[in-house]
Amino acid sequence: QVQLMESGGGLVQPGGSLRLSCAASGSILSFNAMGWYRQAPGNQREYVVTIFSTGSTNYADSVKGRFTISRDNAKNTVSLQMNNLKPEDTAVYYCYAANRGGPYWGQGAQVTVSS
Repeated sequence: QVQLMESGGGLVQPGGSLRLSCAASGSILSFNAMGWYRQAPGNQREYVVTIFSTGSTNYADSVKGRFTISRDNAKNTVSLQMNNLKPEDTAVYYCYAANRGGPYWGQGAQVTVSS
């Protein structure tokens, strides 16, 4: 049973930064891709970013240039560095991992951008 645990959410002012982490219960080398989606109140879940097992990445246009995803295979962790945050980035951020048996989802981490 794959478990994903997000951490690092919180409240930040516009223009600020936060770093989210997603820790997997096993080796992340077993996943073809990992990444993040987000869901704001009243909205559908929205794609944010993916990092593939090759190391290549794909970002949504709305976060390109502000968010950076990285992975640490030794720690079985994927991280999302979020800079220059905007109020419209406010959402619950969900980590996901994909392989033949997935996708798998974390429980979500709240990010609130407000002055």
